[in-house]
Amino acid sequence: MTDIRRIGPGPRMSEAVVFNGIVYLAGQIAEGATVTEQTRGVLAEVDRLLAEAGTSKARILTTQIWLSDIGTFGEMNAVWDEWVDRDNPPARWTGEAKLATPDYKVEIIVTAAA
Repeated sequence: MTDIRRIGPGPRMSEAVVFNGIVYLAGQIAEGATVTEQTRGVLAEVDRLLAEAGTSKARILTTQIWLSDIGTFGEMNAVWDEWVDRDNPPARWTGEAKLATPDYKVEIIVTAAA
């Protein structure tokens, strides 16, 4: 049996869990007044957590992106397109959802190979 490794565990959830060669990130959010600022902050957290798990954005398998307003899709994509590994883009889907607080404009969930 493969061990489960938890990164940043808290009373409610872990920031990431590594199991059987797969890294599962919790939904990442960030501070900022705009979708651009929040997306940059979220992707920086994704980079940090993937590095802590011993992997990188080149090994992302899937990405779920939730926007509080689908009208900001282009704004988020402008940041995403600068960040994503163009040689290894993940499968990705984007939707609109009411997020945990009205201040959150974007939440990103990532699954990657370790």
